[in-house]
Amino acid sequence: MKSPPLLSPCLSWKRMVGVFFLPFILPAFAPRFKQEESLRLGTAHPPQPRFNWSHLTPLELKNRSVGLGTASTGRGKPHFTLEGHRFLICGGSIHYFRVPREYWRDRLLKLRACGFNTVTTYVPWNLHEPERGKFDFSGNLDLEAFVLMAAEIGLWVILRPGPYICSEMDLGGLPSWLLQDPRLLLRTTNKGFTEAVEKYFDHLIPRVIPLQYRQGGPVIAVQVENEYGSFNKDKTYMPYLHKALLRRGIVELLLTSDGEKNVLSGHTKGVLAAINLQKVQRNTFNQLHKVQRDKPLLVMEYWVGWFDRWGDKHHVKDAKEVEHAVSEFIKYEISFNVYMFHGGTNFGFMNGATNFGKHTGIVTSYDYDAVLTEAGDYTEKYFKLQKLLESVSATPLPQVPKLTPKAVYPPMRPSLYLPLWDALSYLNEPVRSHQPVNMENLPINNGSGQSYGFVLYEKSICSGGRLCAHAHDMAQVFLDETMIGILNENNQDLHIPELRDCRYLRILVENQGRVNFSWQIQNEQKGITGSVSINNSSLEGFTIYSLEMKMSFFERLRSATWKPVPDSHQGPAFYRGTLKAGPSPKDTFLSLLNWNYGFVFINGRNLGRYWNIGPQQTLYLPGAWLRPEDNEVILFEKMLSGSDIKSTDKPML
Repeated sequence: MKSPPLLSPCLSWKRMVGVFFLPFILPAFAPRFKQEESLRLGTAHPPQPRFNWSHLTPLELKNRSVGLGTASTGRGKPHFTLEGHRFLICGGSIHYFRVPREYWRDRLLKLRACGFNTVTTYVPWNLHEPERGKFDFSGNLDLEAFVLMAAEIGLWVILRPGPYICSEMDLGGLPSWLLQDPRLLLRTTNKGFTEAVEKYFDHLIPRVIPLQYRQGGPVIAVQVENEYGSFNKDKTYMPYLHKALLRRGIVELLLTSDGEKNVLSGHTKGVLAAINLQKVQRNTFNQLHKVQRDKPLLVMEYWVGWFDRWGDKHHVKDAKEVEHAVSEFIKYEISFNVYMFHGGTNFGFMNGATNFGKHTGIVTSYDYDAVLTEAGDYTEKYFKLQKLLESVSATPLPQVPKLTPKAVYPPMRPSLYLPLWDALSYLNEPVRSHQPVNMENLPINNGSGQSYGFVLYEKSICSGGRLCAHAHDMAQVFLDETMIGILNENNQDLHIPELRDCRYLRILVENQGRVNFSWQIQNEQKGITGSVSINNSSLEGFTIYSLEMKMSFFERLRSATWKPVPDSHQGPAFYRGTLKAGPSPKDTFLSLLNWNYGFVFINGRNLGRYWNIGPQQTLYLPGAWLRPEDNEVILFEKMLSGSDIKSTDKPML
């Protein structure tokens, strides 16, 4: 999904106006809707349809030939068909990579029990090809297992394989190693980019082929790229991707997805156009109608909530507003997909960022104020939509699954700590370079550079003065082990005091998330970009440490000589403790209110970032990732040590 300027409470009156005008909206499309005059007066609605899709499920529909299509019956409005039967797509987004694999079934069952017939998911290139030519479709990234599980539960699937997906992910789901060559132009037919796409599709699409509807699978449609209308840098790019999918054997319905104002620029000949929207209002479908008057309407993303950013407020959307919009979709037989049905979590370093004048990272939680919470719990939106969808279903909905149990564990206080400087010897061999090297161009990971985490630049200096460096996104500057200042995009220099002796200049740079939307993705290299100077004299001869925080690093770190935690420690350090989960671990939320800024690792798994500026104040900890009894907890705290780490059975977002 895209990232326009964030919502604000001051816009609530506009929402009210939008809701008021809903009875008047759709008459603007006179050829598509009957009862035009009565709709203009707001005095009548089409009769509420009742749907019977019991014979149109992946398990029941055995004889297949034509798949998802479109049709128009004489003077009637266009509609979707599935195997020739009239069909309305009632979809909900769940991203398999944001949900622990152990909970996939639970979330999909809840989608089905709410009355939905389709699940949609993005496919993140950056997670599936973390190094050039090295692919990962295992564990939590097992796309095929997720799709087949959806079919088993009775859900159709719409895949959104990118290559760009946005989704508030780092670089919009594109691999960071694409940024190594400044001549490579992202999301264009630039040779370097298309060569990488071809190799990725050569690996991905053969996995998708047997999952297609006509092959007996649940995939009824595939999206071509994502919201290209707002980018629109290359007129030949979307036709290229269209052909690339067809050439590899995609035979199901292909579609594009754009904001309502960008439908014309994002449309591709021979592909169904769909739109994304926050609310239905007057003229919502005007551009879409210009593109394809004879096709059914599909809202590919109806945003039932919104994402949060660090230092911003937590966003919510009224359940009645969501219920009303979905009710209107159903009344006028507009196919739709709610984004998100279940948002999940930006575990690890996968979060993206926005830059509307200032770089701001997306928080760890992708709760999104969705239909299910981050932990998969029911909401008011869930029960309102379930009641609505049940009212138009000719058959009873499945039974609602039980709640996932939560637990509050005893508070824990880390007993051991290890300053970052003592942990350097447990990292991989550092890079030695004449000049600083940005994260993506470090000669590590088989030439693919570093994607996430931190980079430490170290250099001996013997005099002070004005230090200048371009650091992205946030850099702590140290003399030996003492922090003297912070660099970021708005503060690129600081004063180093005069030195009596030579000291180590250390610059610790964090990637806080690459921008995931707009042309700015092209310039999202992290670490230090360019030279470092003191008093306009460039420094040379750097030792560069890569801190990717992978599980193998924490395995090595266990053999380090950890020290008892002091009353207070300032500066970056690792803190180790034990969470006692008892014989039957359950979901919980970690509260780090006395800590400042860092990451939490449970048994080596990265839960994500915490930061005392909010809005998010707890981290979701899946019970499926806990072991019975003792669990290792390691915090990497950047600033200042805290005290207790508590747990709660309710999130604070």
